[in-house]
Amino acid sequence: MDDGNALEMPVNSTRQFNTVLGATIAVAIVFLFVSAVLTNAVLDIISEEDQNVGVRVPVWERSTQAYETSGEFGMVLETGQYDILPTANEWNSTHTFVEYLLPLEEGGAAPNGMISLAVWRPDVPEGVTVPIIAEIGPYFQEASVQTPTIEVPGSWLGEMIIDQILPHGFAFAQISVSGTGRSNHCMDLMGTAEQLGNDAAVRWLGEQEWSNGAVALIGKSYDGSTPWQAAMFGSEHDYLKTIVPISGLIGVKELMWRNGSAEARAPIMHNGVYGSYGIDGDEEDYQNICPDYLIGPGTGMSAYIFGSEVAGSYWEERHFLDRVLEHYTGSVYLIQGMHDWNVDPHMAVPTMNALIDAGIEAKGLFGQWDHDYPDRPVQLDERSDLGGRGGEAFPEMVRFDWMQDLLEWFDYYLRDIGEQPGQWIEIQSNQGSWRLEERYPPADMEVLELDLGGAMTLVDGSLTVLPDASSGPIWMSQPLNETIYLAGVPRVHVDVTTTTVGGQLYALLEDCNPENSCIHVGHAIMDLRYHAGGDEIQTWLPLLDTISAKMEFMPLDAEIQEGHTLRLSLASIGEDYLPASTSSVVNIIEGSSSTLQLDVFEPSERRYFTPPKCTQSNCLQASSE
Repeated sequence: MDDGNALEMPVNSTRQFNTVLGATIAVAIVFLFVSAVLTNAVLDIISEEDQNVGVRVPVWERSTQAYETSGEFGMVLETGQYDILPTANEWNSTHTFVEYLLPLEEGGAAPNGMISLAVWRPDVPEGVTVPIIAEIGPYFQEASVQTPTIEVPGSWLGEMIIDQILPHGFAFAQISVSGTGRSNHCMDLMGTAEQLGNDAAVRWLGEQEWSNGAVALIGKSYDGSTPWQAAMFGSEHDYLKTIVPISGLIGVKELMWRNGSAEARAPIMHNGVYGSYGIDGDEEDYQNICPDYLIGPGTGMSAYIFGSEVAGSYWEERHFLDRVLEHYTGSVYLIQGMHDWNVDPHMAVPTMNALIDAGIEAKGLFGQWDHDYPDRPVQLDERSDLGGRGGEAFPEMVRFDWMQDLLEWFDYYLRDIGEQPGQWIEIQSNQGSWRLEERYPPADMEVLELDLGGAMTLVDGSLTVLPDASSGPIWMSQPLNETIYLAGVPRVHVDVTTTTVGGQLYALLEDCNPENSCIHVGHAIMDLRYHAGGDEIQTWLPLLDTISAKMEFMPLDAEIQEGHTLRLSLASIGEDYLPASTSSVVNIIEGSSSTLQLDVFEPSERRYFTPPKCTQSNCLQASSE
């Protein structure tokens, strides 16, 4: 009010006004206090309602819920409220190229990297932001693996996420790694160019105006390796909140070498397996001329001949786990088939415990399946054979609650909705039973040690192992006087002499019933140049020095019944491994320092549970046999 319109107030009126004003202010303060309390209470109620979105039950109660268990894959318990956001194409997706800077030493398209990316979004109210679940891999729009354009959701995973999880308020993205699909540069086989492209894609997703800044990566096999790559960048940006690697690689060398022994793919992995990706005969193929296309094959072959530590910089560039443990601040939901022939379970065990020890929030799901998703009954049936190759654990291995499990995981780590998912490992034994472990391998196991030539009696074969796999010893235990439960990574330590600095041993552990019908329990392989374990090449005097080959089995979880016997065989080769490049006769020495070491646990101290029962036709047929 300006001075020209000011009114002079009488003194008495002023006193009355002050009295009324004071009372009014007092009442207002009380009202504001009460309002604040009530508002907080209302917000708490709203928050509680948000926290209780959907059905949430612990894993040991899921068998009581109405899961759909007769289809070809798992489904969430409740349909989400959002439709997919329509776009200009028939698949309701949008496509973009994400640009990023490539170091000049990467060759090819450097410095102008470009990643092809497609996105599907839920139709949410204006101003509502959503988290993103993404899959990064080399298979989108690649004729060699018969996949369509990247704008079409992958039938193996994308369709399911879009149909079931997107309606709950999540976006989904598919991303082609460098040199594949419409992404430029070279197919770098998990090298620096690929890693930088993956990181750029994650940052782009987190920075969009429709994004809430929370990104998850999920995928299987190669697509299960790219999440580890992106997680290496850690706190450089805080968009990547969680990763779900399914049978993914913690490093490229780890895929192809075990205890120094080479897998059949090892010498040709870079160019022989993935070299044709991104080469389609157009004018941009010149961008695929990159240094690692020359280094890769040479590295693989020289590692096979001279030892897998040769040309270490190639492997160091493609090893992810150490950098994840050092830099990553998100969570990990690690999924692995314990009978995976393609990406062996040593990618997940003991990686699981390394994550826990690094303070990373982590959960594991380890079933007795092959190179598969956990919820596909037809594939799990077709690829699980009796004889200790997963068949004994079917159909109990089928996890029809998996898609709901993913929804709850993403709700918590991408939107902070619901209680924190259990930080445990769900592990299935070779006979089908499921239980929970706080660590894997568990911490509270006892070692059952059986010496070769004593508790393990030589029953067949020769103590001389020839390079052509024509000979080798076979030992048997006495019948067990109680059922034993094995977990983790058994060992066989065996004293040997060799005729050269080299040689190889393959160990097979079997479970034999009283009729002497045996099934596979586990296997191990070792290039004797790495006989001490670890990554350092050893040397010794052939024929004179006795060395101890400290072999580790592939991770396993098994129940061996009372009355059964254990059979251990040694040969020079087995599974899909190559013969040793350093051929040698290996002589086995029995005695107290040559032992089979098994880690056993007490089942009464574990929490067992039953997943929702599979009623798909494959499962019912298997159950009736």
